[in-house]
Amino acid sequence: MEGLLMRPVSRSLSIALALAGLLPAQQHNLSPADLENGARIYNANCFACHGQNGDLVAGVDLRRGFFQHVSTDDDLAKVVLNGIPGTAMPPNRLTPQDLQGVVAYIRSLKNSQAGPIQLGDPQRGQMLAEGKGACLNCHQISGKGSHIAPDLSEEGVLRNPAFLQNVLTDPQTAARAKNRFIHAVTRSGETITGRRLNEDTDTVQIIDGNERLRSLSKADLREFAVEKETRMPSYKDKFTTGELSDVVAYLASLKGGAR
Repeated sequence: MEGLLMRPVSRSLSIALALAGLLPAQQHNLSPADLENGARIYNANCFACHGQNGDLVAGVDLRRGFFQHVSTDDDLAKVVLNGIPGTAMPPNRLTPQDLQGVVAYIRSLKNSQAGPIQLGDPQRGQMLAEGKGACLNCHQISGKGSHIAPDLSEEGVLRNPAFLQNVLTDPQTAARAKNRFIHAVTRSGETITGRRLNEDTDTVQIIDGNERLRSLSKADLREFAVEKETRMPSYKDKFTTGELSDVVAYLASLKGGAR
């Protein structure tokens, strides 16, 4: 994890890093954005040595929870911060929130679906995603498609293949709450729906059905609700097993930038 220039940790690791996988991480006030940040830090700085699945260093398999110097999450955090003398693992300085995100992401590798994911042909997967799957009707990939749903151009950096397969087959359990659509009615009677981008106490920013960025003042709304379920359909029965493997391979190949 070389090259990280972060601020020093300023609070107790035993409190800040009482993580035991994804669910406890969320219980310690980690937002989906924090977990994504952990994924970005891992993939930008750890990927070259550990690999996407965390199994390229001898004696270490992050997905299976095998370590040489780690028993607890506190141990894992200390290794990330202090490195391991005499090895290629360097010390790093991270904020408590960044450190929680990295540890939670590493633990999420173990918590993801067990067993290897069979990857198919990414070129066939691209044709399926853009054709039969109609993914570009909602998503944007490498500059093509719609902004109605989240951009998928970096899915291969942010997600492992197990997660990608799960979100395609069971989107209701895998979709992130922050990407839910909102339904609002203004005091003048205008009905507005769109994907939530940001929200605070007073305002909410969305991408509406016409791909327009809109900022709404909650004081000007007479109705405001967040949809409980994702609008993404399941592809479990739409794609064959082979086609699903191809699409997962394509999404896993997306690392940002034009293809």
